[in-house]
Amino acid sequence: MSQTIGEGTQVTLHFAIKLENGDVVDSTFDKTPASFAVGDGSLLPGFEKALFGLQTGEKGAFVIKPEDGFGAINTNNRQEMPRSQFPEDIELVEGLMLSFADAQKAEMPGVVYGFDDETVTIDFNHPLAGRDIVFEVEIIDVAPAAQ
Repeated sequence: MSQTIGEGTQVTLHFAIKLENGDVVDSTFDKTPASFAVGDGSLLPGFEKALFGLQTGEKGAFVIKPEDGFGAINTNNRQEMPRSQFPEDIELVEGLMLSFADAQKAEMPGVVYGFDDETVTIDFNHPLAGRDIVFEVEIIDVAPAAQ
């Protein structure tokens, strides 16, 4: 009898994360399948919840809304910085991803949201925040999670 994905299961699957226009953000379909235990934090809860009830061999495609995926855009995560803090030889363009250090010196990506001669606005939201995501899956195996 086939096990159903839910609490206490170990899941092996192929997945693709796509934008609504079909652009692929990430995929395992041409690689080794991913494996995780439900609730271990490997998948965002909204992605995990979409899998509940699926069994080995099943395929599915789910639209994950921002509140269940990478979150809504938070305008407080956009910060203006003096243009002088950026090297003169850097060519600023909207959408350029840059790396910054946070207060704990950890690397934090930011995207140029806008700029002028005086300031640069950097967006520190997740690049997929505020977007509906298409989550395609093929379930390879479902088994009881190791205790």
